[in-house]
Amino acid sequence: MAVTLLRDIDIEALRHLLDRYGLKLQIHEGSGAIPGSFWGDSEAGLILHDVYAREDTPVHSILHEACHYVCMDSARREALHTNAGGDTNEENGVCYLQIILADYLPVGRHRMMADMDEWGYSFRLGSAGAWFDHDAEDAKTWLIENQLITKSREPTWKLRN
Repeated sequence: MAVTLLRDIDIEALRHLLDRYGLKLQIHEGSGAIPGSFWGDSEAGLILHDVYAREDTPVHSILHEACHYVCMDSARREALHTNAGGDTNEENGVCYLQIILADYLPVGRHRMMADMDEWGYSFRLGSAGAWFDHDAEDAKTWLIENQLITKSREPTWKLRN
């Protein structure tokens, strides 16, 4: 199964979602290195409030980097270049939030989780879906405590303070 790429979705829907967090999608033309990409290849990059991608960038990668921006504190956001950093709790929150935000794109959470599995995200229960449904209470709690989602798992469209 091929993962969902930027060229497979409505780019304006993605721009709108990112804009709600003050992020701007910068589409890098050609096949050259993506600015700010931690993983290289076609993986999304992150520099300050810009998310960089090519048409062949996986949507899960774009959302993952965007969610790092949302979940990091303001001091890290102000100096952000390539490596989002963060601890395990934040990383879990990032994964959980990217699944939630996929419902606001023509991807949806089920396809997002399948793409995460296909790419190689690693979860104790063996899949993103099993983790999200049965083992991610700590991630959900972290996001609620940081006012990034509501108790009903809706995004607040705020950045972590």
